[in-house]
Amino acid sequence: MSINTQDPSENNQKSRAPFFNTKTLTLMGLLIALEIVLSRFLSINAWNIRIGFSFVPIAAAGMLLGPIPAGIVAAAADILGATLFPSGPFFPGFTLTAFLTGTVLGVFLYKKHTPLRILCAVLINQLVFSLLLNSFWISIVYGSPYLPLVGTRVIQTALLIPVQFVVIGALTRALAGRIRMVTA
Repeated sequence: MSINTQDPSENNQKSRAPFFNTKTLTLMGLLIALEIVLSRFLSINAWNIRIGFSFVPIAAAGMLLGPIPAGIVAAAADILGATLFPSGPFFPGFTLTAFLTGTVLGVFLYKKHTPLRILCAVLINQLVFSLLLNSFWISIVYGSPYLPLVGTRVIQTALLIPVQFVVIGALTRALAGRIRMVTA
């Protein structure tokens, strides 16, 4: 008969992976770089509108890493992108919106990828964060009246809701078999 001399707390610590390990940090760095390229070079940008696919790396971070890492990826990409490739003045409100966007994508998409969850994440991000909150930040930065600005940004929101829903849905299907492999 053998006696287990191992402390139960040691066994518990071995079973838990660190929140930010080398694989997670590397993946986060790659997603940050991809988001910067997509948002700064492959998007349609005007002073009050940005249309593109920069949401894809943030959605992937949400699916693969969860809410907090996805929020960090989005915020870090915003700060680095604004510092390295400015498209206007840096304003921390946009970074807050980016963090919230990543967090919501992580809350709704991490380990659960139903069409309803995808739709909820897209609607919250587009209607609350992009349309209302980013319009508020733009009105502060540029001194534009808020309500007319929201009116011009409705077109962007109307275009991006179905695009994001379809693309994130396709992304979840593409990553379905790989999510366990990446996060394990």
